[in-house]
Amino acid sequence: MAGISKGAETSEGGSQGESKGEQRTGLLNGIAAYGMWGLVPLFWPLLKPAGSVEILAHRMVWSLLFVAAALAFVRRWAWAGELLRQPRRLALVAVAAAVITVNWGVYIWAVNAGHVVEASLGYFINPLVTIAMGVLLLKERLRPAQWAAVGVGFAAVVVLTVGYGQPPWISLTLAFSFATYGLVKKKVNLGGVESLAAETAIQFLPALGYLLWLAGHGDSSFLDDGAGHAALLASTGIVTAVPLVCFGAAAIRVPLSTLGLLQYLAPVFQFLLGIVYFHEAMPVERWAGFALVWLALSLLTWDALRTARRAARALAAAAALPRPAAPAAESPASPV
Repeated sequence: MAGISKGAETSEGGSQGESKGEQRTGLLNGIAAYGMWGLVPLFWPLLKPAGSVEILAHRMVWSLLFVAAALAFVRRWAWAGELLRQPRRLALVAVAAAVITVNWGVYIWAVNAGHVVEASLGYFINPLVTIAMGVLLLKERLRPAQWAAVGVGFAAVVVLTVGYGQPPWISLTLAFSFATYGLVKKKVNLGGVESLAAETAIQFLPALGYLLWLAGHGDSSFLDDGAGHAALLASTGIVTAVPLVCFGAAAIRVPLSTLGLLQYLAPVFQFLLGIVYFHEAMPVERWAGFALVWLALSLLTWDALRTARRAARALAAAAALPRPAAPAAESPASPV
């Protein structure tokens, strides 16, 4: 019996060790994904003198080539046939492709036009916009803390509108486009890499057509600015896909509550880059607006952690309840 107990303990300890190792791997992948998304403002200026639309088109073309090569390597194509047989899902993928095109294009333009701080604000307020869309479109019911967070977030937009002299349209466009993208992707229910492949397949022909049109008019920086510049433009596919692969590895290994906290890494890095590296102006009224946004996010985070703890306690209490005894097995019928 001692040997059996020791073996059981070893097995249990091994599974716990593997579980902790998986969580550690997931956490590192999550930090890597959001860290890369947070540092990507350093990359887009390297692609000048290419304009924002040319950079966007290259991102679409090279992203498809990169993810197609990755999927061919792992031989994971069954989803594509299923998707083509489902017109409704295919239409939703087309909507997702259109929305993320707007998001990518505005973000690239904002960074290269010196609006990194305002772009970071878009991803700070994205969770608030997602919640608001859940109420308006999905008729979801909010907890009091969530209502408070949405109210504080609305007040922040008002303050920032006064600070900028106009609504922070870059932030709002990024927030609403990405929230819409997330809503559509939830309905499509495709993996991250597969979804990127499907979306960029829809984007591919218009993007390639635009690049060929540029080349035909002698306005293509890809052809005119040397091999190094061309390599940087081609690397937009890697810059797009690698963080997504890391995010996918994190999503299956760490709890959603952890991912929810990690998502703030990207806009924090972007905000710091905008102030420290790009030296963007931050007058008092903008600090006030950002402070309100951070207060709203703190309320959301506190509420999410409290709800997760309550759910975990309820689950533990249910598991501790005694289980009803199994009914006794009936005796086999006696032969007559």
